Amino acid sequence: MPFSDYKTALVTGASSGIGAAVVERFRRENIEVHAVARSAEALQQLAAQTGCIAHVIDVTDRQAMAELTRRVEFDILVNNAGVDRPKKFLEADGGDIDLIVDVNLRAVLHICRLVVPGMVARDRGHVINISSIAGAYNFGGNSSYHATKAGVSMLSNQLRIDAFGKRVRVTEICPGRVATDIFNHVHGDDPSIRERFIDGFELPQAADIADAIAFAIAAPVAVNIGHMEITPTLQVMGGLQTAKPQPAAKTDQSGEPNP
Repeated sequence: MPFSDYKTALVTGASSGIGAAVVERFRRENIEVHAVARSAEALQQLAAQTGCIAHVIDVTDRQAMAELTRRVEFDILVNNAGVDRPKKFLEADGGDIDLIVDVNLRAVLHICRLVVPGMVARDRGHVINISSIAGAYNFGGNSSYHATKAGVSMLSNQLRIDAFGKRVRVTEICPGRVATDIFNHVHGDDPSIRERFIDGFELPQAADIADAIAFAIAAPVAVNIGHMEITPTLQVMGGLQTAKPQPAAKTDQSGEPNP
């Protein structure tokens, strides 16, 4: 279904990175884009540059999202908003887990609940869920983040079953490392973070992800591109590590560790 068959789009996490690039790409196709994010200043700048309609809303604000989706019928939904708190699960903080689940999974579920039934009723729509290679592969990091992205991946598959028989397409975009400012948001605004994750690497840009999304949307209505894994050419997920068992720490009679 080419872009000309769609009129409106909702993009979350739109103030920077992939979200902002998607807004810019959609506006070039004359789509009315409603851009949702928490950063008022960044959203206003994006609106001035692209002509999108800015909504300063936290995606976990269910009432605000419900009011927006009641006012506008969306043909395209891009669930892009996400957070991470990198930490081994054995050291996980309860508040961090709640935040990751609330933003990365619960908000996606509720926004789909608010938008997808209308797409089904109109027999027209496209859902783009931004997940991550963390939802499909195991590597050191944050188990809570991995779990939520795996949930988004399964939701993407299930939505097509629930909308079966209607022209509602669902595409999961599964990025690896992309050159965006997410690393500074997650790890801290320090030059060393850019050196660690960005500088010297050959990485996809946010605009590359936006172009991939546009490719999926512009496909004929008979074509559903269900899953796109987009990584740097020089990034692979395979690997094998083996650790030796560590001797248990000795304790004294008080139960305290004994060096």
